[in-house]
Amino acid sequence: MTSEISIDSVWKIFGGSPDVIHQLREGADPEQLHRQLGVRAAVQDVSLDIRCGEIFVVMGLSGSGKSTLLRLLNGLIRPSAGDVLVQGRSLAALTRSELAALRRHQMAMVFQSFALFPHRSVLDNAAFGLEVAGVPRKVRQARATEALERVGLAQELRKRPAQLSGGMQQRVGLARALALDPPILLMDEAFSALDPLIRVDMQDLLLDLQAEQRRTVVFITHDLDEAIRIGDRIALMQGGRLLQCDTAETLLHQPASEEVRRFFRDVDVAAVLTVDRVAMPPSRELVLQNSDPRPERSQESLYVVDATRRFLGMVSAQRGWLEASETTTLQSGTLVKDAIQAVALCSDPVPLLDSQQRLIGVISAHQLLRSMEGLG
Repeated sequence: MTSEISIDSVWKIFGGSPDVIHQLREGADPEQLHRQLGVRAAVQDVSLDIRCGEIFVVMGLSGSGKSTLLRLLNGLIRPSAGDVLVQGRSLAALTRSELAALRRHQMAMVFQSFALFPHRSVLDNAAFGLEVAGVPRKVRQARATEALERVGLAQELRKRPAQLSGGMQQRVGLARALALDPPILLMDEAFSALDPLIRVDMQDLLLDLQAEQRRTVVFITHDLDEAIRIGDRIALMQGGRLLQCDTAETLLHQPASEEVRRFFRDVDVAAVLTVDRVAMPPSRELVLQNSDPRPERSQESLYVVDATRRFLGMVSAQRGWLEASETTTLQSGTLVKDAIQAVALCSDPVPLLDSQQRLIGVISAHQLLRSMEGLG
């Protein structure tokens, strides 16, 4: 998968000379430099590759540098050292007009504060970015209307922001970004001001929109549950430094440091772990050729595949032969929490299949319990 954004050894120093970077590289204490010189190292030697079409979450507590990093990605602030490349182009090499064009056509931003114009209608707010870009009125209103329909606000076009709930206002902000149809969407704590239930609804909406049309989404949050729920990968930041970047599952099971381990200390394992990590090879498996008869009986669970490992069915010790369509199965990538009910209701270990319906392994209730105890 190609990179949409590359961050190469980026530093951002506020309140002092970039010469401070040398001291920090030599091991100087950032807090001491801040006290002595008033210098703040907001981002320290961060390198990342953000892939096309992924939801990439940057997570950390207040002061971790995550929002500064986001503003480095769209050129709102310039790095003190290092380089940011968007679609292969160095932001440092762009002229002011080229940078403006990049922001206008290749990326859009959704803010925590909604940033809506109170005197404009919902439709005109959603069309604002297109208006700035010089798109004719009829065209921009059509595109804004389509974007509002996609976020569930087709009936609210003529209302003003004050007539909408917080969640609906954030939908307008998201529609304004979608109307630009950018390949890159930057979201800075976009849902953090919302009530918990509305926040979950907005997360669902983002995931639905991503399934409908994949964009590169860089999502800033301080909420670990949110990061786990929506992120394809998560970059953990602390004090301007990148602690680790990987999937939530890898961060949980293979933390690079004690700091990362502490972040995940209270996480519900079942909400992060996928059944792929839990699956075991079936105790009995049978490969059938096209002309072979289906077995009718077995003393224990028998899983039947063809020569390509496509799952054909199984012989249950209690129920006999079951076609694949009659068998409870799980798909690769399913979270443990979403598999619990299916596994609990089956007397036999449940087959785990990939996207081509090939047998990967089987999942038993015992395996699920062990995984949630951290022993799987």
